[in-house]
Amino acid sequence: MRSETPRSPGSPGSPGEKHSGTATLSADVCVVGGGPGGRALALALTRLGCDVVLLEKRDPARGTGPAFRGESVSPDGVRLLAALGAWERVREAAHRVDRLEIEDAGHRVLDVRFADFPYRYRHPVELAQPTLLAALAELTGPQPGACTVLEPATAVGLLVEGPAVTGVRASTPAGTVRVHAALTVGADGRYSAVRRLSGLAERARQMPLERDVVWLKLPFPVGWDRRAYRVRIVGSSHGLFLPSTDGTVRVGLNIPKGGLRALRAGGLDQLRARLAQLAPQTDQSVRAGVRSWSDTVLLDIFTTDVPRWSAPGVVLIGDAAHTLSPVLGQGVNHALADAVELAPLVAEALSRDRQARGRALGTALHLFQHRREPDVRRSRALQLRQERMFTLTSPAATALRRTLYRALDASPALRRRVLAPAYFPGHALLRESARAEEATPA
Repeated sequence: MRSETPRSPGSPGSPGEKHSGTATLSADVCVVGGGPGGRALALALTRLGCDVVLLEKRDPARGTGPAFRGESVSPDGVRLLAALGAWERVREAAHRVDRLEIEDAGHRVLDVRFADFPYRYRHPVELAQPTLLAALAELTGPQPGACTVLEPATAVGLLVEGPAVTGVRASTPAGTVRVHAALTVGADGRYSAVRRLSGLAERARQMPLERDVVWLKLPFPVGWDRRAYRVRIVGSSHGLFLPSTDGTVRVGLNIPKGGLRALRAGGLDQLRARLAQLAPQTDQSVRAGVRSWSDTVLLDIFTTDVPRWSAPGVVLIGDAAHTLSPVLGQGVNHALADAVELAPLVAEALSRDRQARGRALGTALHLFQHRREPDVRRSRALQLRQERMFTLTSPAATALRRTLYRALDASPALRRRVLAPAYFPGHALLRESARAEEATPA
C-alpha cells in the first residue's frame, strides 16, 4: 500500500486551508473518479447528508479526441437512474432501443423484442455520457450534504493511519491537495489507481480474452432500423453495431488479441473489407466516416476479478472492482448499481459515534460486496459464454452456434431466462409481481 501518514488537518471542512504548502480538505467520503458510478455515488451520499469530495482526472476544458465511452444503459440502469431522480432529466436526450438482432453468416438467428419483457423499465437506451454526468452533477448540488469537485485532479497516494486509509493525496494544476475522509472510494475505472495504491490489486486476477475491439463511429447506414442493436458474425469474425444519440452508429470490430498491427499493415482497405464482410450496408458509411486510423480507438478486452473490494477505509466500485468486457454494455450499469447499493450502507455506518464508526464501516463494506457480487458474477459468466460462442470457427461449431441462437429465438421463456441476468438483474426479486408493475415502457 503506497501511503503517507497525514499531519493534523486543522479545522475540518475548510477547503481553503493551507498546511506546509499543501491545501487540505476534509469530508466524510472521498470519491476518486467522476464517471457514472462516482457521480451517482456522490449524488446518493449527499442526498443522505454526507459531505463528499470528488476527484476527476480528466480536464473538461480539453478535447479528448476519439475515445471509448460507455453509452449503453440497460433497462436496469434506467430503473436505477429513475431511483436517483435523474431519468426524467435525461429522458429526452436518450435514444430508446427496441430490438437486439444477431445475424450469423448472413442469416438472422435471433431477434429479441424488449417490449416482450414483463417489467416497467424494459428498453435499453443509448445516452451520451457527458449528458448523464451533467444531470447527475446538477442533482448533486441542492442536497443536505455537500459535494466539492476537484477537476482535473489525479490521486497519487493514499493517506494512512495504522491499518486504515484516511484519505487521498491528489495532484492538481494548483498543487498538491490532501483530502482527509473516513472512506475513500475507488471509482476510477479498469486501470484504477486506488486499487493499485491500496494493495487490493495484489490478489486481483486479470483475464485477457481472445480478442481486442477496434471502435469507430460511422454515418448511419441507409435503411437500417435506428432502434436496434446488431451483432454480425461471419465465421470467427464479429462486430457490434450500436445506434448513437448523435445519429451515427458505433461499431466495435473484433480482432484477434494483439492483432491491431496486422490490421493496420493492410491499410484502411483491409478495415473496410472486414466491415463489408460483416455488414455490406456499411460500405459507403465506412468510406465517409473513416479517413485515417486516428478515427479509430483500440479497446484492450479483459476482465478483472478482484477477490476483495475493500480494506479498512477504502472500497472499490464499478470497473475498479470488477472490470467486464463491453459485450451487452454492462460497465455503466453495474457502476450505477454499486453506487445505489453502497450509499445507504455507508451513510448509516458514518452516522455512528466515532468509536463505533470504524467497525460499522467495515461491516457495511463487506455487506456491499456480498450483495453485489452475485449479479456481477452472473453478468461475467454470460459475457464469457458469449465470447466463446463468437469465436467458434469449425463448421460443426458454427452450425451449433446458429442452432442455439435459433432455439433461443423460438422460446420467449428461454430468452427471459438467458437475458434477464444481463438486462434486468435488479428485477430478479420482483418476478412474481412483475406483471402487476406499471406497463409504460422506459
